[in-house]
Amino acid sequence: MIITIIIATISLLIGAVFGSWAGKKLMGKKMGRVADIARETIEKAKKEAETKRKELALEAKEKWYKAKTDFEEETREKRQEVQKLEKRLAQKEENIERRMGFLEAKEREVLGKEKKLMGQVEELNAKKTRVDQLIDEELKKLEAIAGLSAAEAKEELKQKLKGEARIEAANIVKKITEEAKSDAESKAKEILSLAIQRCAADHITESAVTVVDLPSDDMKGRIIGREGRNIRALEMATGIDLVIDDTPEAIVLSGFDPIRREIARISLERLMADGRIHPGRIEEVVTKVKKDMINIIKAEGEQAALEVAVDGLHPEEIKLLGKLRYRTSYSQNVLQHSKEVANLCGIIAAELGADIKLAKRAGLLHDIGKAVDHQTEGTHTQIGMELAAKYNEPKIIVDAIAAHHEDVEATSIEAVILQAADALSAARPGARREMVETYIKRLEKLENIADSFNGVEKAFAIRAGREIRIIVQPERIGDAQIVYLSQDIAKKIEEELTYPGEIKVTVIRETRSIEYAR
Repeated sequence: MIITIIIATISLLIGAVFGSWAGKKLMGKKMGRVADIARETIEKAKKEAETKRKELALEAKEKWYKAKTDFEEETREKRQEVQKLEKRLAQKEENIERRMGFLEAKEREVLGKEKKLMGQVEELNAKKTRVDQLIDEELKKLEAIAGLSAAEAKEELKQKLKGEARIEAANIVKKITEEAKSDAESKAKEILSLAIQRCAADHITESAVTVVDLPSDDMKGRIIGREGRNIRALEMATGIDLVIDDTPEAIVLSGFDPIRREIARISLERLMADGRIHPGRIEEVVTKVKKDMINIIKAEGEQAALEVAVDGLHPEEIKLLGKLRYRTSYSQNVLQHSKEVANLCGIIAAELGADIKLAKRAGLLHDIGKAVDHQTEGTHTQIGMELAAKYNEPKIIVDAIAAHHEDVEATSIEAVILQAADALSAARPGARREMVETYIKRLEKLENIADSFNGVEKAFAIRAGREIRIIVQPERIGDAQIVYLSQDIAKKIEEELTYPGEIKVTVIRETRSIEYAR
C-alpha cells in the first residue's frame, strides 16, 4: 500500500516535471513564431511605406511637371500676344507717320491754293470795280438818250411784264377750267355708270298686301270660324284685313303697316300648323308673335349690317335698322334702299379715293330716322341726325345724314357721295311708286287722328281706308261715351282729311271678367 502510494507520488512528480518542461518547450516555439510574424509585418510595412513614398514622389513629380508645362504654355501664349500687340503698334505708328506726311503735303497744297485764290479774288474785285464804272457810264448815256431814269425804265418794264403775265394766266386758267369741267363730267358719268352696274338691286316696289298659302281650301272655313268669329278675332288682334275670295289655297292680308302684316302672316301660319283656331288661341298666338317680333327685327338689323360690312353699330341702331325692313318710302322698302345706298357709296368712294367704311356707314344709316314712329316730331333727316349723334357716330356721319336731302350744305366728300347714291337708288326704274305712298300716308294720318283722342288704346285703318276700328280702354271710356267719341272722331276726320265716299268709324269697348275655378 505504501509502495503504491510512493509509486504514485513519484509518478506525479515525474509527470509534473515533464509537464513543466514540455510547457516551456511549447512556449518557446510559440514565442519564436510570434517574433517571425512581427518581423514579417514590419518588413511588409516597410515595403508598403517605401512603395507609398515612391508613389507620392512620382505624383508630386508629375504635378510639378504639369505645372511647369502649363506655366511654359501660358508664358508662350502671353509672349505671342505681346508680340502681336507690338507688331500692331508698329503698324499703327507707321500708318500715323504716313498720314502725317500726307496731311502735311495736303496742308502745303491748300496753302498754295489759298494764296492763288486770294490773288484771283483781288483780280476779280478790280475787274468788278471797273465793270461797275463802265455800267454807270453806259446808264448815264442811255438815260440821256431815252430821257428816262433807271428807276422809271424798270417800272415801265415791270408793268409791261405784269400785263403779259395776266393775259397768259387768264388763258391758262380758262383752259384748265374747261378741261376740268369736261373731265369731271365724263368722270362722274363713268363712276356712276360703274356703280350702277356693280350694284344690281333685286328689289322693286312693295305692295300693301301679303299672300299666305293654305294647305287646302278647307282651311278657309276654319279661319273664318263659326259666324265669322275667328276672322274677326284675327282682324281685331292684328289690325289687318283678311281677304278671302275665290283664289285657290290662298288668303290675302291687306294693310298698309308692314309690321302688322308680318305679325298677321306669322300668326296665321302658326295657327294653321298648330291646328287649334279659335278666338282665345288666336289672341294668345298674336301676343306671342308680337313679342317674337323684337328678336326678328334685331336679326334683320344684324343681317343688314353684315351684308354691307358695317360693324361697331350701337344695339339700338341695330334695332332701328331692323324696323326699316318693315318701312316703305314710295313703296320702296327702306332697309333694302339703305343697303343699296351703302353699296353704292362704297363703290363711288373707292373710285374717288374717299373713306369707304365711312361712306358705307353713312349710306346704311342715312334713313334711320324713318324707323321712329309718329310720336317723335321732326323730319326723318333731323331725327336721323339726332339719333346718330346720340349713339356717338362720327361727326362726318351726322353731317352726311343731315345733308343727304340737301337741307343743309354738304361739308365732306362722304356727304356728297351719299347724296348721289341716295338719288341713284331712288331714281332707279321700278324702285318707287308714288301713288301707293300717298295712299299709305293717308291711312297713317287716319290712324293718327283716332290715336289723338284720350282713352283710345289702338286704332286700325282697314278696308283700304274706308273703315277705321278704334279699341278704347274700358276703364276710361264708358258705354255711353263711345257714341260721342265716334262722332268726335268722325268730325275730325271730315275736317282734316280729303277722301272719296265715306269712312266708317267703329268704336269697340270690350269688357272682360276673368275668374278661375279651383
